[in-house]
Amino acid sequence: MKTIRALSTPRHQRGVYAIEFAVVFMVFFSILYAVICYGMLFAFRLGLQNAAEDGARAALQYQSSLEDRRKRAADVAAFQSDWMPQVVKPIVSAQICRVEGINQCSPITCGPSWSQRCQVEVLVRADNLGSLLPPLPSFAVPTQIAGKASMLLELR
Repeated sequence: MKTIRALSTPRHQRGVYAIEFAVVFMVFFSILYAVICYGMLFAFRLGLQNAAEDGARAALQYQSSLEDRRKRAADVAAFQSDWMPQVVKPIVSAQICRVEGINQCSPITCGPSWSQRCQVEVLVRADNLGSLLPPLPSFAVPTQIAGKASMLLELR
């Protein structure tokens, strides 16, 4: 009986609080770290999606040709995604495609009829996220993120 009572005295329990604090701190710090990293990732993804949508909307403005509409969409998407850090420079692509068909983005003729309708597709992609985000396990961070938007073009 004496040995059990002797170990439960405050003198023998001195280091327990430090060990409990270390374990609890690691758990809470890991959760906070993951929330901050994924918050940054979602903010970047939302920014790329907004840039793609703004580029697709810009293609709806009047331009003299389909190529000018495509170029305007790419320029606006590139301008809107310019806030991204230089380490992760977004890659912007815009193309005008047929809505239906097997080879949609071959040289096409768009027209006002329903069978000749076309759409603009804007893709804003960012690679090299590992150098921007704080270090996480490789299975937890995607290699690239992208925003994609498309709009049906009205031709007259």
